[in-house]
Amino acid sequence: MPTVTVRKPAGKAAGKEPAAKRAAAKPPAPRTEGGARNLRPAPALDPGERARLLAGEHHDPHALLGARPVRGGVLFRVLRPYAREVVLVAKGRRVVLHDEGDGLFSGVLPLLRKVPEYELRVRYDGDEIVFDDPYRFLPALGEFDLHLIGEGRHEQLWTALGARTMTHEGVAGTRFTVWAPNARGVRLATDFTYWDGAGLPMRSLGSTGVWELFVPGIGEGTLYKYDITRPDGSHTLRADPMARRTECPPNTASVVTASHHEWTDQEWMARRGARPHHEAPLSVYEVHLPSWRPGLTYRQLAEQLPDYVRDLGFTHVEFMAVAEHPFSGSWGYQVTGFYAPTSRMGTPDDFKNLIDALHGAGIGVLMDWVPAHFPRDDWALAEFDGRPLYEHEDPRRSAHPDWGTLEFDYGRKEVRNFLVANAVYWCQEFHLDGLRVDAVASMLYLDYSREHGEWLPNEHGGRENLDAVRFLQEMNATVYRRCPGVITFAEESTAWDGVTRATDQVGPGGFGGLGFGMKWNMGWMHDSLGYVAKEPVHRKYHHHEMTFSMVYAYSENYILPISHDEVVHGKQALVSKMPGDWWQRRANHRAYLGFMWAHPGKQLLFMGQEFAQGAEWSHEHGPEWWLLNDDYHSAGDHRGVRDLVRDLNKVYAATPALWERDTAPEGFSWVAGDAAEDNVFAFLRYDAEGSPLLAVCNFSPVVRHDYRLGVPDQTAAWAEVLNTDAARYGGGDVVGTDPVKTESVPWNGRPASVRLTLPPLATVWLRPA
Repeated sequence: MPTVTVRKPAGKAAGKEPAAKRAAAKPPAPRTEGGARNLRPAPALDPGERARLLAGEHHDPHALLGARPVRGGVLFRVLRPYAREVVLVAKGRRVVLHDEGDGLFSGVLPLLRKVPEYELRVRYDGDEIVFDDPYRFLPALGEFDLHLIGEGRHEQLWTALGARTMTHEGVAGTRFTVWAPNARGVRLATDFTYWDGAGLPMRSLGSTGVWELFVPGIGEGTLYKYDITRPDGSHTLRADPMARRTECPPNTASVVTASHHEWTDQEWMARRGARPHHEAPLSVYEVHLPSWRPGLTYRQLAEQLPDYVRDLGFTHVEFMAVAEHPFSGSWGYQVTGFYAPTSRMGTPDDFKNLIDALHGAGIGVLMDWVPAHFPRDDWALAEFDGRPLYEHEDPRRSAHPDWGTLEFDYGRKEVRNFLVANAVYWCQEFHLDGLRVDAVASMLYLDYSREHGEWLPNEHGGRENLDAVRFLQEMNATVYRRCPGVITFAEESTAWDGVTRATDQVGPGGFGGLGFGMKWNMGWMHDSLGYVAKEPVHRKYHHHEMTFSMVYAYSENYILPISHDEVVHGKQALVSKMPGDWWQRRANHRAYLGFMWAHPGKQLLFMGQEFAQGAEWSHEHGPEWWLLNDDYHSAGDHRGVRDLVRDLNKVYAATPALWERDTAPEGFSWVAGDAAEDNVFAFLRYDAEGSPLLAVCNFSPVVRHDYRLGVPDQTAAWAEVLNTDAARYGGGDVVGTDPVKTESVPWNGRPASVRLTLPPLATVWLRPA
């Protein structure tokens, strides 16, 4: 059967076309045979039903439109606003339907006992379209899907809601489904209807609040929104919350899409969970994709980013928030399209290609995920169907005080389902290896950034958001169950107990663990950056800021983050935080990275910091790659820092002592944690077999000769495996070329010791020779 044949006017922006101009392609004009004398008038619609249908407020337009057997034949009724004429083609006959006014056309074709195959030809001011009637189809969404949606337990929600191309009752088209329980009616507005939804009302599928319409003959690339009639009778035009593709901002329409990407990462996916992440090397390069090299598409990034990251030895990349967002200045953290990768750099399949390429290079892919809030844009989620829906109905629970956004209602089962399924969606459909959950602290506390009287306590009188706790537990449990090998990270800046504890293990606070795989160690980040920002002469008074992290190092599974948040908004780039002249700043920078890579916990470094970019990050310009060009006078300085990062990752990956027992106290031992006067820190790391690595950090600008440190007595000699003062990194080249013999001189509470020459503002790693 012929399907919709339409022609879109060139140069028209979405949402800007007058509804009356519903032009289309011109198929060969059929000759109308018989005309109205072969058609009996249809019974008039009930005035109330007719008024609701035309106002977009009818819950079941399929009961009024389409075709159905009646006494004496088959009744046909069509809603085509602005049409001049509608011709019914059925059983070899072509008849003109009666014009009822207001875009309704109808008639009864006599002598038929059942609905025949038919098509409709609609004329608009001389132009004509041929289409298959959307109102002749049964619902394209099954009862089991509706049951799961009603229970808030549909773990693959994206397969049930949104726009999905499919073949339904033998006809190709697209099924549109949207959750809008407060709506009086929902209509589909598309680019081919010039954003007038009057002709495509959707039907309600009962108490779940889901509205559905199968439209034959349309497919990928179709732009659409939902015209929602609010409870007060007003209308709002909304993008699809479940859209898997969107227009490129500033345009806001949703786009019908289907995936055609063929994955090539089967080997990666099969082995990625072979070893627990907390017992494996994990070194993360954080990237803002739009600005890493501005102007690159996803596919162009796939040609450059994997090679760069692999060359530097990082095990993973972490993408800053990728889901669609209208304002580039939010860096992706004010999301409007939770199921759509931003279209600024290409299609969803293009994004899959980038992930596939990274997996092919042996690099895992993590992504920032933002379930803490959403913006107030009037075409997106805010009061989606005329009332608070995704946000809490109490303004004290819905408004985020810091960002001017709205917080999700984690206590509503459908909202919780929307978010849990979203986490699964990114991991399952895009083969992501992990999610870093943004702003967890703002979710966990009812009084977060709120003053007295601006928040309501929970049912126990406490400040904990119990709905958010249950949501995070469900999200983590579901992701780990459905997506083996995936890891979740929490950006949680407080001392909440049990962030990385299993959800079934209750802690001292009475809560089960949140179930995350790892937590960002924000305390370590703030303390250590505070220390290195001090002039060396003052560091002895802040020595504890570098050692305090070991007091709580094993309370959670930690990752050490030097993220985008620390190199923007006046906080300065990492090298610019350091005191002293240019040489001293770079030396401090290198020493700090050596300390960071040796400290218990995994590590994350934001782009640009791997080559000591001096300027703060700009989302418009990205890293200052020109600093590495041969014609730049200090290019060698920057390349030296990058060479250090490469060697840090290389030695790190080859040294199980630096990662195998990150979460076990037996994997770490202070050698000199109290040398405040010297600005020196020394500690041992041990692998599962007991093999040690000695890390020594000298954060003073002087060389320390014959510096004695205690070591295990079974080691005969120690050899440098990394020295951040090496000349190839831009240092003064105070390096030890020969192994240092162990002496039977007790020191630092140990039976033996070594005497080292410590370079200034440097970190040295030594292993048994």
